[in-house]
This record gives sequence, structure tokens and C-alpha cells, in this order.
Amino acid sequence: MATDQRTYEVRTYGCQMNVHDSERLTGLLEDAGYAPFRPAPDGEQPDHPDVVVFNTCAVRENADNRLYGNLGHLAPVKARKPGMQIAVGGCLAQKDRATIVEKAPWVDVVFGTHNIGSLPVLLERARVHDEAQVEILESLEVFPSTLPTRRESAYAAWVSVSVGCNNTCTFCIVPSLRGKEQDRRPGDVLAEVRALVADGVSEVTLLGQNVNSYGVGFGDRQAFSKLLRACGEIEGLERVRFTSPHPAEFTDDVIEAMAVTPNVMPQLHMPLQSGSDRVLKAMRRSYRQARYLGILERVRAAMPDAAITTDIIVGFPGETEEDFEATLDVVRQARFSGAFTFIYSPRPGTPAATMEEQVPRAVVQQRYDRLVALVNDIAWEENQRLVGRTVELLVAEGEGRKDSATHRLSGRGPDNRLVHFTPPGDTTVRPGDMVTVEVSYAAPHHLVADGPVLAVRRTRSGDAWEARTAAPQPGSVGLGMPSVGVPAPLPDAPACG
Repeated sequence: MATDQRTYEVRTYGCQMNVHDSERLTGLLEDAGYAPFRPAPDGEQPDHPDVVVFNTCAVRENADNRLYGNLGHLAPVKARKPGMQIAVGGCLAQKDRATIVEKAPWVDVVFGTHNIGSLPVLLERARVHDEAQVEILESLEVFPSTLPTRRESAYAAWVSVSVGCNNTCTFCIVPSLRGKEQDRRPGDVLAEVRALVADGVSEVTLLGQNVNSYGVGFGDRQAFSKLLRACGEIEGLERVRFTSPHPAEFTDDVIEAMAVTPNVMPQLHMPLQSGSDRVLKAMRRSYRQARYLGILERVRAAMPDAAITTDIIVGFPGETEEDFEATLDVVRQARFSGAFTFIYSPRPGTPAATMEEQVPRAVVQQRYDRLVALVNDIAWEENQRLVGRTVELLVAEGEGRKDSATHRLSGRGPDNRLVHFTPPGDTTVRPGDMVTVEVSYAAPHHLVADGPVLAVRRTRSGDAWEARTAAPQPGSVGLGMPSVGVPAPLPDAPACG
């Protein structure tokens, strides 16, 4: 590598779509001649990349403070490092296009969700003209999946089927930032999946703001179920997942496709948001409690072992104790294996931000604590039912935070539950390989298999991981998320489904 090659680092916050976009940003930068930043070894003088890219999220209330705090920390670094550049993209850039450079004049580039492919050109233009470049497009010009990509995982990948969203949920700012839904053609999606499998990937997660509305743009309302079935015909593709569907458009043909397609996993993440019909109406969520529970009933009739997770918002404007009890009632009936729970966060530009009857924070916090306790109790009970069961795990990298201390490895079962297991002493197990274990212990958020590994299946994904790590490359995408490796099963922000 040339000593004068400029280095980069991408810092990502938010949902799976942002992670998907960041993999494209890293691919674009490397295609333009940039190299991943290598942190200095411990004890040596710390260095900093030549280019830092923030891929931002606008969903949470503190998103702005988090960004400007990070930018503030970099201001003196940039002052000491001639030629360093800072770029801000993603949903917050799309929203705050006019104020980022005003608040942080040391930022060089601001780009939106629709023009991530412009980043290398904007960086060069900012360098040549020595002034900030702000380019925010109002509509998508190039589908992100067509851009160069540097994936973080050798064995699992996101595959975007659509971008944007046609829903008008009153709490969500994402549709106004990512625009109306645009669908990729099925042939393009499947071609990308086949290319990934040829590269060693064994698990894909189909990604969209609302995956089960896929196909409306080209006139086929059953396009998503057909896509799932087509994925089942791809040799070497062992696991297919998707996120996130919208309950209003979740149809029985999708349930049937999940049930009959062997490599589509028995796992579903479907946002609830609230169990109260009155609150759902105020949220403009075009379904009600009975419909939501009916979908879960049909999913479990077709796939009895399906694990279902969700998103829930507490404290939406006007939420009463009766409304909150309705949410708790749905949680009890739904028996979620996990839930991402959020305190309602007013976002400027959304109808909910100006609604009357904002719920006092102390009341919301008390309700939130009760919800979390119930979700954890049910998830624990559901996990305890799996003790003694034999499961096949896709061995993961970086998901077991205590693995080094406990001398365990971690992997995910077909239902996407995280299982920590004791590796065999006589066989090397690599990320991407498959192991069969018996669950010996259950906790609310994970399982443990401390008995002997019953079988090890070495895979092409394990080979791909081994080939990649033979000449180590430092991670170039710093995720503001819980883990890397297999795409995280839940986002760091409410799903938009």
C-alpha cells in the first residue's frame, strides 16, 4: 500500500438501512483509492483517518446532540491534521441540510440519503475548492445496491429490495427523508443474492422500510412471496430472513411462502408500536389489535416454532393508562421472543410532535419500566421452553461480548436466537460454519449450550471467512450498533414497518 494513500473511517448510527448504505460508502471510497484506517497500536501516538464519514439517523431525539458532539470532538483534531476531511450523510443530513455546516463549519461535505454515490466526487470538490460541499437530492438517482460494496461479514449480507416508504405514520420522519418507496426488479435482487452466495455468503436478510409492500411499484402484490420462494431455489443459500414487514399489508401468501420454503427461517420481526386501537389510529397505523394478533396466530399455525419479535413505543401523545394496558395485553397474548422498546421521542417535522396531550416523562418512564419487565419475563419463559432442544447454529463473529472471558463461541439458531456454546477441543470452528448443540440454559436474551458440540459442518462461508482473515483487514465501518458480523436482528432505532 502506498504511504500517501488517504485513509477513511465510516461511523454508522441507526437502522439496518444505514448499515446497508455504509457498506456501499466504504465500497465507493475504496473504489476511489482510499484505504481503511488502521488505528495505532496501543501505546503509540494515536493517529486519525484522513476522511471521517458520519452516516446518521434522525429517528431518536438525541440524534442531533450525538452528531454535533462527535463533530465537536473532531474539530481540534482536524485543526492539527492538514487535509483531513469530515463528511455527514444519512437521514439527519437530509433533514438538517441547511444547518450542519452553519453549526459545524469545519465539516467539508454534507450529502443526503439519495446521493450516497456522490461522496467521492464531493470530497474531491471540497478539497479542490477549499469550501464545504452540500448536495441533497430529493429523489433517488442510483439504487444503493448497484454501488461498489465492502461487506463487513464474510458469511451474511443485507440485500435491499426497496428504499423509501409510502406510509404516513405520525411519529416517523423517515418517509420524508428517504422518499416514496422504490422497488428493485426481482431479477436484480436475485442476481445480487446469487453473486453473494458465489462469494461465500450463506445467509441473506432482505431489507426494506416495508418489505411486504414490495412489488406494488411494478404491479405485483404477491411479488414478495414469489421472491422468498425464488430464494429457496438458490443452491448454497442456507438462510433467508427479512425485515421489516408492516402488519397492514402482511398477507397469507407470505406466510405460506415462509412455511414451504426450507431456507426461509421461522423468524419474524413485525413492529406492533402500540396495542391500543385508539393509539394506532392516532399513529396512522392502518391495522388494529385484532388484525395484528390474527397474523401472529396464522404464522404460528404454519410454523409452530416461529420466534416473533417486535417494536413498541411507549408514551405516544394522548396515551392513557387504559391504552398502555392494551399494549401489555397484546404482549401477553403475542408471547414475543424479544421486543425493541422505545420511549416516544418527538421529532420536528412529524405530526405527532405538535399533538396535544404529550404524556409527562415520569409517567412514560414508569410505563416503560413495566413494559420492559413484562417483555423480559415472557422472553425468558419462551427461552426456557428450548432447554434440552437440539439446534443448528450459524457460528457468528463478534456477537458474544463475553466469549473471550467465558471461552465460548456464539451463533444463531434458525429462529435467530443467540446461543453461546463451548467449542469442541479437537475441531476448529470458524465463523460461518454450522454446529449442532443442545441447549442447556436459558436467559431472557440468550441461550447457552455448555454440553459437547454434537456436530460441526464446515461450510463455504467458513472458508470465505478464513480467506478474508488470512490477510487481516481492519474494520472500516464503525457501527453505532450492538454488534457486527451477522446483521443485527434488531435495529438501533424503531423499524419503519
